[in-house]
Amino acid sequence: MFSAVIRAFRTPDLRNKLLFTIFIVAIFRLGSFIPAPFVNYGNVQQCLQATQSTSGLYELVNLFSGGALLQLSVFALGIMPYITASIITQLLRVVIPRFEALYKEGQSGQAQLTQYTRYLTIALGILQSTTLIAVARQGALFGASCTSQILTDTSPMAIILMVLTMTAGTGLIMWMGELLTERGVGNGMSLLIFTSIAATFPASLIAIAETKSIETLLVVIGVGVLIVGLVILVEQSQRRIPVQYAKRVVGRREYGGQSTYIPIKVNMAGVVPVIFASSLLYLPALIAQFNQPDANGKVQDWVTWVSNYLTQGDNPLYMSLYFLLIFGFTYFYVAITFNPEEVSDNMKNYGGFVPGIRAGRPTTEFLEYVLSRVTFAGAIYLGLIAMVPLVAFTLVGANQNFPFGGTSILIIVGVGLETVKQINAQMQQRNYEGLLK
Repeated sequence: MFSAVIRAFRTPDLRNKLLFTIFIVAIFRLGSFIPAPFVNYGNVQQCLQATQSTSGLYELVNLFSGGALLQLSVFALGIMPYITASIITQLLRVVIPRFEALYKEGQSGQAQLTQYTRYLTIALGILQSTTLIAVARQGALFGASCTSQILTDTSPMAIILMVLTMTAGTGLIMWMGELLTERGVGNGMSLLIFTSIAATFPASLIAIAETKSIETLLVVIGVGVLIVGLVILVEQSQRRIPVQYAKRVVGRREYGGQSTYIPIKVNMAGVVPVIFASSLLYLPALIAQFNQPDANGKVQDWVTWVSNYLTQGDNPLYMSLYFLLIFGFTYFYVAITFNPEEVSDNMKNYGGFVPGIRAGRPTTEFLEYVLSRVTFAGAIYLGLIAMVPLVAFTLVGANQNFPFGGTSILIIVGVGLETVKQINAQMQQRNYEGLLK
């Protein structure tokens, strides 16, 4: 592996891309530790040390920000507004015909959709930063374990400046991600998410070793290696549907006659269903946090119920709802991203057919049948992987940000595999030997 890295840095163009990627990643991590204006950095660090585990309400955003959220840094929101905006834009293709038409226009239409995604990212950045600062102002960001004042100034002008700073940080992260895609090794946004998640691994492992024992840490690492291997196996798995193109004679030339296949991945939805399910489960807890006790100190019954059942990852009801939501969202997302009827029509227009299946409606039904069966396995897989940190928290009492499971391991493995493929492809363009022999 070390020799492969040396070969990569010996290629001038690839070396420049790798160094540029490292430079952008270093700036991204540096911004995660720079506090926003009017934030008491010392009190924030004390609250972080006093808090044993991240609140489920902020777990996903804090994970994607590399821990910057709870530090109230200039990059506190991380890449999460952009991810949410991208998902919303994809969903709107089903609802708004204009968006679907732009998607089908090719590069120019998709560039317009990207511009809409940028605008929506900034809007979501303003909304999420306002919510974050409002929660921090109420003293509810770290829960009852922290009573220190973390904001030095809560005047309207100070709050506006904090909102503008965090929103600008979101815009800067979005710009850096696009720079990485254009001038780096590619997958800019994904690499920033990869960096944020990987940055939390050492602290999580050290916390397990300190709160439990070295034996527990070794067991966690062993389980992590096993999970990574299984995730790689499933992420690379696909059902290949053979497609044969009929020969066509135009003048004196023959066209077609080729054999290819349609790859249907087991996990076609990626990590999106996990994000959907997590976000939906966070909504009740978010609403409950803004309902304060009355004058007598009594809390409303529904707020108590939400706090008891929908905020704790070790609760059976929370686990069941989480699994079912992931299962349902997997089918939903696959249905809007893969259209069997459209694929069937394209095959028919270019003279393609599945051997043994008639073109047209029978091909569409066959693709729907295969897609449904493969998606079932993918939905079960996503649900089980997402449950790993919750089960670990229940069995060994590890931090809820268990490093080897759920959203983190799916992104780490997926982005890692894709990045290695891109570097390997760029090396093979210049040498016969790629990154991996």
